[in-house]
Amino acid sequence: MKLFYSPGACSLGIHVLLEEIGKPFEAVLLNLREGANRTPEFLALNPKAKVPTLQHDDGVVLTEWPAIAIFLARSNPEAHLLPSDPRAESEVLEVVEFIVSTVHMQGFTRVARPGNFTPNEADLEAVKARGREIYADGLNMLNRKLEGREFVAAGQFSLADAALLFVANWAPRADYTLPANIAAHLARMKARPSVQRAFATEGLAL
Repeated sequence: MKLFYSPGACSLGIHVLLEEIGKPFEAVLLNLREGANRTPEFLALNPKAKVPTLQHDDGVVLTEWPAIAIFLARSNPEAHLLPSDPRAESEVLEVVEFIVSTVHMQGFTRVARPGNFTPNEADLEAVKARGREIYADGLNMLNRKLEGREFVAAGQFSLADAALLFVANWAPRADYTLPANIAAHLARMKARPSVQRAFATEGLAL
């Protein structure tokens, strides 16, 4: 398999999951800041022009963070990335959906790409401010959920922890100080060998 990633992007979470699984894969650097996602070659693979993008050995391409994460978990059950109990599974997926659709797409994306939300230059700072508010509110909710917990859902490392890792790691870019439980969770995640390998490959500081 090939994982197309951009350093520190949301693809970092999928990168960590692949490292957790421990099977061979190729990490293919795709620098979004340099527009590598807009080349004809990449658009032929993923017309959405974004990461993460996972290409199977037979050439079939899978996109979208939750879809890739669930595929990896269910095709590698021995890695225990998704609980088998339906209620525990639903808790994990609830957290993943909240992180991806709200904290990331509604919150942080407004901070990083305000032009996607307004055609008016004069509105950019207001869009960013609203993004910081959504991002902070989301992480504050997850901070409360983490009270007394090592992992964010279902009492075990799961897809939800990989998702929380990538959004929490963006805090400096959002001018946000992580609350205590999120900061402690991020530190625990950075102590995992899988995370350390992913960070090293992507050239990120732990």
